[in-house]
Amino acid sequence: MKNPWVKKNPFLSMWLSGANAVIGATRGRATAQAKRQAATFWSAALTPPKPKKRRARR
Repeated sequence: MKNPWVKKNPFLSMWLSGANAVIGATRGRATAQAKRQAATFWSAALTPPKPKKRRARR
């Protein structure tokens, strides 16, 4: 008797393929956003603070 658990299932294969594509795209977007945030943080941390503007005396 054949084992039904090892039989190929085309619907499961399509579902897993679609889920893998969505998760891969989400992972790529999350990685890109994390890199942008890291670059922004370090550029702000390494630049000297801007001097405060003084009010003109009257």
